[in-house]
Amino acid sequence: MSLVLRAAERRDVPELLVIEQSQFPEPWSRGMLLDELSQVATRRYVVAVEEGRIVGYCGVMTVVDELHVNTIAAAPGEEGRGVATRLLADALDDAAARGLVRATLEVAVSNVRAQALYQRFGFAPVGVRKNYYARTREDALVMWADLPARRVEPRES
Repeated sequence: MSLVLRAAERRDVPELLVIEQSQFPEPWSRGMLLDELSQVATRRYVVAVEEGRIVGYCGVMTVVDELHVNTIAAAPGEEGRGVATRLLADALDDAAARGLVRATLEVAVSNVRAQALYQRFGFAPVGVRKNYYARTREDALVMWADLPARRVEPRES
């Protein structure tokens, strides 16, 4: 896989919307994505590009000394190729390099594939947010990881 990671840009939003709409029951809107991309002091959005096409992206937010994974997804048909693994590794490596000490995220309780990815990076469940997803009323599993524990390379799935 010859992925190139780069900072997401406003021009990427149409492709990000396709990923959002195909992968999430409550996709982010154009306005939400543009707002996230504009908050450069606290947000970091990265796209994975292969042969000129965005095949995935990851967005994170810094809160004091913690990283919050806002979103991560592979494009339709790109699942299972290691795109999300590469994006998450990049986000956590960057966070550790900036001195952040912990990372957190919420994931749908039914999304066991994503949970397995996060567990490979040292995330562990710490709680549940009831009815977190408004449209589906599904609960979210809250997961945390200590960033120094991230030094172990994730195994391929």
